[in-house]
Amino acid sequence: MSSTTEDTTPTPDAMVEIRSVHKRFGSLDVLRGIDLSVRAGEVTVVLGPSGSGKSTLLRTINHLEKVDRGWISVDGTLIGYRRDGDKLYELREREVLRQRTRIGFVFQNFNLFPHLTVVENIIEAPVAALGRPKKEALATAERLLARVGLADKAEAYPKQLSGGQQQRVAIARALALEPKLLLFDEPTSALDPELVGEVLDVIKDLALQGTTMIVVTHEIGFAREVADTVVFMDEGRIVEQGAPGDVLDRPRHERTRAFLSKVL
Repeated sequence: MSSTTEDTTPTPDAMVEIRSVHKRFGSLDVLRGIDLSVRAGEVTVVLGPSGSGKSTLLRTINHLEKVDRGWISVDGTLIGYRRDGDKLYELREREVLRQRTRIGFVFQNFNLFPHLTVVENIIEAPVAALGRPKKEALATAERLLARVGLADKAEAYPKQLSGGQQQRVAIARALALEPKLLLFDEPTSALDPELVGEVLDVIKDLALQGTTMIVVTHEIGFAREVADTVVFMDEGRIVEQGAPGDVLDRPRHERTRAFLSKVL
């Protein structure tokens, strides 16, 4: 399958570039021409009501969902496609999987393997997908578990952990691949309120260390504190984007104001 495309040359300082991305499920237009750039080391927080296309947008960035039109690049490389002249050709699954190792994805429901211990969950992809020696992967896993405050849980199974602990393991698992980009899809929405802070603290620490992240969340306080850019989506479009103080405190669009009035 191929498609004609306009210029697919990424902007030089963009870690993530999303251009004219459209996605439809049946008769439903879920993404309607998304344009977004994220610079290396920046945190972009995506807000919006349910059904606005936020999660689908994240899933197109690592090609879990194929775009119908437009293109996405990460660190200067087209995702899911190769360019030949003025056409894009979809990559084979093996090549897409290789690209995904550079894009960490943290889901709202953790997605840990229940039959593996914490440390086994973390080393699975580095060993299987990247071919790293098990000893090296174990050393990395131990370091990452200490980083997310779970050094004593290496041999536990997911069911023995709280939701917040499971999500911190999921973050460590994503970091084990040393990705260029981390995607978070509502990482605290499945957690009890008292566990939200421990996960957000880990993400804040990653931001301080210059990790490039796109975070879909409803945590407005987190967006205000950590984001370089806040994006508000509605009905498959980016309605407004800018610095947190501008979008959250001085929104220009009526739809943004209406949404914030309900969640602040």
